[in-house]
Amino acid sequence: MNPFRPIGKAILGFFESTGILALFTLTALSHCIRPPFYFRLHGRQMIDIGYYSLPVVGMTTLFAGMALGLQTYAGFSRFSAEDAIAKVVALGITRELGPVLSGLMVAGRIGAAMAAEIGTMRVTEQIDALDTLSTNPFKYLIAPRIVAGLTMLPLLVFVGDIIGIFGGYVVSVYKLGFNPGIYLSETWKVLEFKDVFSGLVKAAAFGFIVTLMGCFHGYKSRGGAQGVGAATTNAVVSASILILFFNYVITELFLVI
Repeated sequence: MNPFRPIGKAILGFFESTGILALFTLTALSHCIRPPFYFRLHGRQMIDIGYYSLPVVGMTTLFAGMALGLQTYAGFSRFSAEDAIAKVVALGITRELGPVLSGLMVAGRIGAAMAAEIGTMRVTEQIDALDTLSTNPFKYLIAPRIVAGLTMLPLLVFVGDIIGIFGGYVVSVYKLGFNPGIYLSETWKVLEFKDVFSGLVKAAAFGFIVTLMGCFHGYKSRGGAQGVGAATTNAVVSASILILFFNYVITELFLVI
């Protein structure tokens, strides 16, 4: 009968979930910097996140660069500003499209896999078995994944930036008839350290978000196979939304700086 009860319940639930996530994040970060370290697990996660995600990220940024080159030409040719295409492609890939698209692709591939793996371990009581064996689940399961996400995604984005700019080069030179030397010269001229660095900062933040959401939803999953499926879905959706949100926040910060 109280119309404000659902609103209050939703607000309280939101703050409760935020508090649980904050405590989980602080605990995970503390275990990332405190020994003991499982270096073999760190290396395995780095290979899984970095090396095995490279084909997906490479193809995504390649086609994004090619499409950006075509769309930029379609718009700029109306104003006789075709000479700015190389600049727009380079800045668009390094500052926005490279980090965001790579983060979303890794979220779909890695975030879902982490949530499913850890969620299955939770519902089959393997995490409880780790506690019984005096092995901290945060140290063994979560810390290696977060460290790997923080370190590998910037490398993925850096490689993706190169591939994306190359995609714009291929379209501009071999389809639109641009001079290769002038195109490369304009690309090199417009790029600054701040442009690439801002993209790599975004990549590190996105890597942390993807691994954190995957680990969090998997660790907190309940209810058997259905709970694992819900955790997988929630991990991808929450990571994607947070990537888009923090992309704007970081962009705003770098514009102020």
